[in-house]
Amino acid sequence: MEGPTQSASFLSGRSGLYWAITLAAVTAGVVLSETYLLAALPFILLMVAWAFYSLNSLLLCLVAITPLSITLKDQGFNVGLSLPSELILAGVSLFLLLRFLQNGQLPWKALKHPVGMAIMLQLGWMGFTILTSEMPLVSFKAWISRIWFVVPLFFAMLEVFKSPKSRDWFFPLYAFSLAAASLYTMYVHSQYGFSKETSTWVMFPFYKEHTVYGMALAFVFPFACYRAFRRQSLLSQVIFSGLLLVLTAAIILSYTRAAWLSVIAAAGVYALIRLKISLRFFLAAVLFVGMSLWATQDQWIRIFTKNDTVSSDNFREHVQSVSNVSTDASNLERINRWMSALRMFSVRPHTGWGAGTYQFQYAPFQHSSEMTIISTNEGSMGNAHSEYIGPLAEQGWPGFLAVIIFMWALFKTGFRVVLRLPEGQDRSLALMALLGLITYYTHGVLNNFLDSDKAAVLVWGAAALLVYLDLEWSEKKN
Repeated sequence: MEGPTQSASFLSGRSGLYWAITLAAVTAGVVLSETYLLAALPFILLMVAWAFYSLNSLLLCLVAITPLSITLKDQGFNVGLSLPSELILAGVSLFLLLRFLQNGQLPWKALKHPVGMAIMLQLGWMGFTILTSEMPLVSFKAWISRIWFVVPLFFAMLEVFKSPKSRDWFFPLYAFSLAAASLYTMYVHSQYGFSKETSTWVMFPFYKEHTVYGMALAFVFPFACYRAFRRQSLLSQVIFSGLLLVLTAAIILSYTRAAWLSVIAAAGVYALIRLKISLRFFLAAVLFVGMSLWATQDQWIRIFTKNDTVSSDNFREHVQSVSNVSTDASNLERINRWMSALRMFSVRPHTGWGAGTYQFQYAPFQHSSEMTIISTNEGSMGNAHSEYIGPLAEQGWPGFLAVIIFMWALFKTGFRVVLRLPEGQDRSLALMALLGLITYYTHGVLNNFLDSDKAAVLVWGAAALLVYLDLEWSEKKN
């Protein structure tokens, strides 16, 4: 999917002069007419030219700027945008659509891959439920938003990863930008004594709140550990050790319990891989643990209800509060959201209420006995806080099944690539991608972020990396 390449930069020579003249003319027009929206025109033209000359480098630049993109929210139109990353994503998607209309070429290898087919299944069902949605316009916007994440960050990134250097740069570009955002966050947080109460918003405007911030930190943490402890030059050792130090401090000070748990889960999977335990055994163990917990749920509920430790500045108490379902408002609110989602599912089990509609529809399904001091009936507190239960309410059982099929295809591919590739850089990158995805889908039990560019770049990008390495290995084998 890469566009034509040029040996010289398109900002050099006469091209650079033309860009300077255009910028000056537009600036003058903006000032004279006071139509400040025109100020975005040079940026749009630059992105169009960049896409034509080197789409791959534009996508890598997108990875780097996403952690530092500014989060905006228009309450009147219910549009949350991250600028400039989401504008670039939308523009690249449009560019790829126009190019498809011109040459009719599709990434057939990716589409025929189990992960690609699972993605298309999700998009297809999500699009179908627009017809049955309680709020079709909201569902249509959610569907379009998912498309402009998937097309550039999965299908187009497959072309980017054909270059070994591009594969090597994917995680560092995001991680170092995230580290810059983390330093800003910790500086602001220090002004409030690193308190738990202020930890929920000090990362704004780069991240809208601490859970999505913690998710991103947990995702790249395995990569930071790998690069800090591998054999390398002294300068690289210092740089990546510093990166690991910053990200570790940021994870701790984010007070995001789900992020902490997801890192522990990734460490457990890493241990299984090191022991060369097969995916089937791993999944059987997970199923056994899940069934055991379900069979003994009454005992666990009694234990949890006896825990009255609430989240606080004390890290020991904050960890203990993870299992508090009697007094901790954050935990109780999640249960309130989950129960509301399940009641919504019971009313519309086959098609759901429509993608993106949960926050506007769940209020009547709350029970007063389950509501907390942070509950709201105004649809201002977001989604169902689960990557699994949310689709049940919004897209019915087929939507939930599509999520499970995608995860099965993705993790089966990830384990296959990691276990079959020979020792080397590609295998290490595949392992980092797999562990990052483990952190995300562990975190997904308590939150869901695929409607955010901060998560989409990591999830779809890591999926593309695993699929590319799987396809490349299959071709070499054949």
